[in-house]
Amino acid sequence: MSPTNPPLQARPTERDTVIEMSGITVQFPGVLALDGVDLRLRRGEVHALLGENGAGKSTLIKALTGVQGIDAGSIAVDGVGRTFASTADAERAGIATVYQEVNLCPNLSVGENITLGHEPRRRGRIDWRAAHESALGHLRRFGLDVDPRSTLDSHPLAVRQLVAICRAMVLDARVLILDEPTSSLDRGEVERLFTVVRDLRDQGVAVVFISHFLDQVYEICDRITVLRNGRLVGEYLADELPRGELVSKMIGRELEELETIARSAARVVDRTPPPVLRATGIGRAGSLEPVDVDVYAGEVVGLAGLLGSGRTELARLLAGADTTTSGTIEVRGEPVRLSTPRQAMLQGIAFSSEDRRGEGVVGDLTVAENILLGLQARRGWLRPLRRSERTAVVAEYMQALGVRPADPDMLVRNLSGGNQQKVLLGRWLATAPELLILDEPTRGIDVGAKADIQRKVAELADRGLSVLFISSELEEVLRLAQRIVVMRDRRRIGAVDSRETDIDGLVAFMAHAGRPGAGDPEEVR
Repeated sequence: MSPTNPPLQARPTERDTVIEMSGITVQFPGVLALDGVDLRLRRGEVHALLGENGAGKSTLIKALTGVQGIDAGSIAVDGVGRTFASTADAERAGIATVYQEVNLCPNLSVGENITLGHEPRRRGRIDWRAAHESALGHLRRFGLDVDPRSTLDSHPLAVRQLVAICRAMVLDARVLILDEPTSSLDRGEVERLFTVVRDLRDQGVAVVFISHFLDQVYEICDRITVLRNGRLVGEYLADELPRGELVSKMIGRELEELETIARSAARVVDRTPPPVLRATGIGRAGSLEPVDVDVYAGEVVGLAGLLGSGRTELARLLAGADTTTSGTIEVRGEPVRLSTPRQAMLQGIAFSSEDRRGEGVVGDLTVAENILLGLQARRGWLRPLRRSERTAVVAEYMQALGVRPADPDMLVRNLSGGNQQKVLLGRWLATAPELLILDEPTRGIDVGAKADIQRKVAELADRGLSVLFISSELEEVLRLAQRIVVMRDRRRIGAVDSRETDIDGLVAFMAHAGRPGAGDPEEVR
């Protein structure tokens, strides 16, 4: 049964509707981004806007906030038709947005950020004392013990997001849009944010909550609107929509597909031949204690552990992104030295970093150019790919991975996060690796793209590709991996067979294995 919010004293009715978007249609060259979409926002309600990346959520919000014009449809505020030519128009109507990447000025003080553009004045000049006092009042309203004179960049992201909400309240926002507000917060910070959101809801503010975290959607939201492929799937009360139905509505297919993927983890792997990769005592001073790990042909090995456990550090050493200071690595039974990513690539090892934007896709290059980067680097820049070969490779992986839109000449930065991740996966598959290291390949993408990527990983392993799979979502690791290596405090604490554990067992192993009195874990090589 899905978790629900504490019941509202009175569920908002049609008369409480503050925003009504009807038949919203937005068309870009060759793409119908929104096709007759409706959205109703009510006072005193938290309303989730959900859908896959590329479903139209961002375009709909841009239409509401004056960033994007509409080709058809209407927007009404309190029953009165409105046209927003800019974000300033929307703000004057009481609509404010807090984005995932907080759009404030980190070099200014907290108080300056809160009152920016609306500073109190005295005799024609900004009254900074009054501005900071006003900001302090808004901070205290949300239980924030923050000096308004301190610079914004001296505070963690969670505080910056709450400062952004304070700024929205200075504008007397009646509608607050939160775009992926919890993606970089820990659980305590999420609770703090949700306390503020509930206070705003109780004060009559209409809150739009956009998130990929379904647990949080059911925890904080009263109503859910689902979009898919630019169209409205429906509007639902959160406590009347089971989670399985929600996922099916978002991705447009039933969850049996995930069960099919899960059967891949039950596949028996032949460990008689030498492993594709064997690392013995591999480590890096000050970064990772010596670790042993094997990966066999056709095997998916999961790496589990909390942030800071050493998962990424191990992946980077195996991929040549960082240099080892201890241990040995064998590929197909032969000792190798992996000092650079290109050396690893020449040994058939491909690495997809968790930093998709910083170390993955190149936003100013096209989809085709991004897919071909790894293959061209492996071949060498003095041996350029033929045009026919380029076209064939790009078409193959765009089709196999379902990249949307299916335009090889589109700049990657214009794709959704899930489609960027598919392009990155296509880049490394094009190099025909024997071992694919995936570090958080599904972080920050929607459930549909996650299912696509998980299905492709399972399919590749079935064909004999070896995969080292890192994810913070233990359900994913259990679904895909035959073995799970558990990391803690930058060292390996054990390994488990995924067929012999579940999420609760894996969490208990992560928390207690190797601690005094916990008993020795049963090692699975």
